[in-house]
Amino acid sequence: MKNDWSEAGHALQKTFTFVDFKEALAFVNRVGEIAERSQHHPDICIRAYNKVSISTTTHDKGNAITSKDRELAEAVDNIS
Repeated sequence: MKNDWSEAGHALQKTFTFVDFKEALAFVNRVGEIAERSQHHPDICIRAYNKVSISTTTHDKGNAITSKDRELAEAVDNIS
């Protein structure tokens, strides 16, 4: 996992910036595929047409950051 993920409350968060909405949406779809494979689903928000914010926490562990979140963050970094 790259160092640019931040811990905010009980979640890992990062915002990605793309050239346009189409690239942002394609990225969101790739994140969705990873989330489905791992059965660990982050909160995803597209803002300002080209920014994608991702927040991940493990709900069944009391909304704590766990290895599931760190593994998801690393997988997301590998597609960006």
